[in-house]
Amino acid sequence: MKKPLFSVITVVFNDERKINKTIESVVSQKNKSFEYIIIDGGSTDATLSIVQNYADKITQILSESDEGIYQAMNKGVRLANGEYIIFMNSGDTFVNADILNNVQSSFGSSQFDVVYGDVLKFDAEGTLQTKRSEPPKNSHRMYFCHQSVFVKTELLNKLPFDEKYKMSADFKFFKQAYNQGLIFYQLHFPTTIFDQTGISKQQRIKGLKENIEVIKECDKGLEKLRLLARIYPSYLSARLRQ
Repeated sequence: MKKPLFSVITVVFNDERKINKTIESVVSQKNKSFEYIIIDGGSTDATLSIVQNYADKITQILSESDEGIYQAMNKGVRLANGEYIIFMNSGDTFVNADILNNVQSSFGSSQFDVVYGDVLKFDAEGTLQTKRSEPPKNSHRMYFCHQSVFVKTELLNKLPFDEKYKMSADFKFFKQAYNQGLIFYQLHFPTTIFDQTGISKQQRIKGLKENIEVIKECDKGLEKLRLLARIYPSYLSARLRQ
């Protein structure tokens, strides 16, 4: 069979309320050059039963316990056969059924390592608002959402997510990729509606603390000092608001 352009990977654990909308969003894509992989962490609710209802539309289903989201994501990477991977985790959805087509037509045959766009999120009044991504750079934080990014599969195999980080392994991955001179391409349209109830939203202080550790590990000299000076005020402010 021809190698698919995209591997869409959904990581889920005990999310029977939202897994259905994520699966529907993926399998309804008009672009059919993709495979769909679901990594379930050994759910004990009805999640796996819901997933099995779509078994004929899902390429691979793996259900077993894991030690966190990044271990589950690494498992998905090892199973992937597509040229690019996007993680569309439980609760997240594509903006519409044309997104994979729009992404493919945006970069054509160009060989970018990382392709990312904007996302939509609901504000306090329940209205969808656009969260803009920023141009590629070495930063003290993520400047795009991981739900909006398509990464070369071979790159994710070479640089697997560092599982010692429970919140910021994706931040470390993209920092390493940028600092190694890999090619980033920014899309100027939203690809995903992201679920704001995820772990990073709930544990902001822990996430900021891990970002600090990533900067200390990956950056050097004046660049390290510059980035630490940017992130410490946010970390201290979050601690004070506890």
